[in-house]
Amino acid sequence: MHAAPVTDHAPPPDARAGLDALSARDPDLGRIEKMAGPLPWRQRRPGFPGLLQAIQGQQISNAAAGAIWRRLAALPDALTPRGLLALDDEALRGAGLSRPKIAHSRALAVAYAEGRLDDAALAAMTDDAAIAAISAVRGLGPWTAEVYLLFALQRGDVFPAGDLALAAALADLRGLPARPRTPELRELAQAWRPWRSLAARLLWHHWRHVTGRPAMDDLPTL
Repeated sequence: MHAAPVTDHAPPPDARAGLDALSARDPDLGRIEKMAGPLPWRQRRPGFPGLLQAIQGQQISNAAAGAIWRRLAALPDALTPRGLLALDDEALRGAGLSRPKIAHSRALAVAYAEGRLDDAALAAMTDDAAIAAISAVRGLGPWTAEVYLLFALQRGDVFPAGDLALAAALADLRGLPARPRTPELRELAQAWRPWRSLAARLLWHHWRHVTGRPAMDDLPTL
């Protein structure tokens, strides 16, 4: 298995229509592609690999998370629940996983192995139900669940309001005196329904443009 995401270079037609409608509604968001170029469309593998990748992106830079993910995905059968559980901690530490990330990755694998998480069931759930089911696993909070729904399940109206880059991007875009806190950002995002996922993608795109930092998914194929 390889670590590279399933990535198209341009948004699908329905997303493009949503982006146009969102840009007409919010001129600030409408400026992003003019400044940063066309929005790249990133998609992650659904199921265990997508959730495992989201764990590696928790609370560290995209560059560091990408490097860890690339090394982890290169380990034998690491992208399957039982394969990951068969790896010892030394192998996972060698890939760069911290002690908490090892514990959370194993907790995810156990949840799959025991049937508490199931790909088909998650895909059939509403957004709120899927977020609750994922967040019930140790170390997988709302941010991890929302990132998974957005990139792996391609849900259209999910907004990870706890993401620091989203808060920083909006503050920069609108010239705010400070980054909005999570509750404020979640409230601000209500104006972007039913395209909150597209708004998040645009804000991440803006932040990458402003900072020059890569996305976690910008990896060579292994």
